[in-house]
Amino acid sequence: MSAHGTPIPMTARASGPLTGVAEVPGDKSISHRALILGALSIGETHVTGLLEGQDVLDTAEAMRAFGAEVTRVGTGEWRVHGVGVGGFAEPEQVIDCGNSGTGVRLIMGAMATTPISATFTGDASLNSRPMGRITDPLALFGTQAVGRAGGRLPMTLVGAESPVPVRYTLPMPSAQVKSAVLLAGLNAPGDTVVIEPEATRDHTERMLRGFGAQVAVEDTDEGRMITLTGQPELTGQRVAVPRDPSSAAFPVCAALIVPGSEITVPGVSRNPTRDGLFVTLLEMGADITFENPREEGGEPVADLRVRYSPDLRGVETPVERAASMIDEFPVLSVVAACAKGTTVMRGVKELRVKESDRIDAMARGLEACGVRLEETDDVFTVHGMAQVPGGATTHSRLDHRIAMSFLVLGLVSKSPIRVDDGGPIATSFPTFEGLMDGLGAIISRDPA
Repeated sequence: MSAHGTPIPMTARASGPLTGVAEVPGDKSISHRALILGALSIGETHVTGLLEGQDVLDTAEAMRAFGAEVTRVGTGEWRVHGVGVGGFAEPEQVIDCGNSGTGVRLIMGAMATTPISATFTGDASLNSRPMGRITDPLALFGTQAVGRAGGRLPMTLVGAESPVPVRYTLPMPSAQVKSAVLLAGLNAPGDTVVIEPEATRDHTERMLRGFGAQVAVEDTDEGRMITLTGQPELTGQRVAVPRDPSSAAFPVCAALIVPGSEITVPGVSRNPTRDGLFVTLLEMGADITFENPREEGGEPVADLRVRYSPDLRGVETPVERAASMIDEFPVLSVVAACAKGTTVMRGVKELRVKESDRIDAMARGLEACGVRLEETDDVFTVHGMAQVPGGATTHSRLDHRIAMSFLVLGLVSKSPIRVDDGGPIATSFPTFEGLMDGLGAIISRDPA
């Protein structure tokens, strides 16, 4: 089933050139954080460009449950009247985070050092994902967690009565874990320190500073050290959410592999901790230019001009780049299948604990479509071919990025590619179908 209802089977067929302007939605990571930090602030936070996918809407509802006033005033425009650091009220109902690992993990961090209890659940996909990576560091603050076997949702968190500051080294590159610890540190006295051996997306650090927190970042022998001074008074801000590079990846990659295509994607985040896919595509020979570079909402952005690139070639992505493109590996594997030679993607084991085991999901789907590949726990290798045969039904596994990746592949495969359930796409990219249709892609919904 899809994340929030009846399965929606979809099929993509070989398409003519994709042309036009692809106005992808606001960045999902920043949208979550804008709502949460707005709820933890004093005064009003005014957000524009907010992604109105189901994941973010679930976070908005959660902030209401914790006592913040959250109001939609127009398309992508929201106002949040916060309760201040440590001001969360105990919710009366279970917090349903739907499909969103980012949402549930950041919200857990935000409430972990307030002496209240909250129970969290989600859809079948989210309830299968491990939460120990979050609850273990939160326990260091004094937080208690009781969940299902394996540390899985549904789970009840009991916030720390007398939180203590924490020094924590990330055992894996995870912006979600880092952010949860920093958000928990807001209501703890003294300095909370997070050390990440591999740098991950830095939206939380940037936004915490913007809301008035004292955050220092230093490169050390141990890795990147982030120090947060606890118990600040955060003040409501104006937040302009840039367009999501993870969503932009789908029309960008489609334009690169569909003959004759040329599209523009305006206002996409060029945050260097999120830029790995574009760096990799350029190494493969992609015709992408970055126009009108500027800053919006504290984030570097640019307009992307993307043209069909018939001479794409396989590359090897280094381990240290993985964190900056972790959500884009599924669609990169689609481009790799259409490139000349072999693409080796290293450092991808974190994909195995996303909305699905994304390596296994892509491997099985690509094999069904006639693509040769190899996989280990941490390496995914795809061999390019002149044309992907296609003709298969692939399984999204309640994962929006798997569904969109195979629909992109269907636009250039010899025979159509069917996705068993495109419903989860709405969690992150609710305008995907209309946007791709406007560019000229042939994607249709099928009878269930």
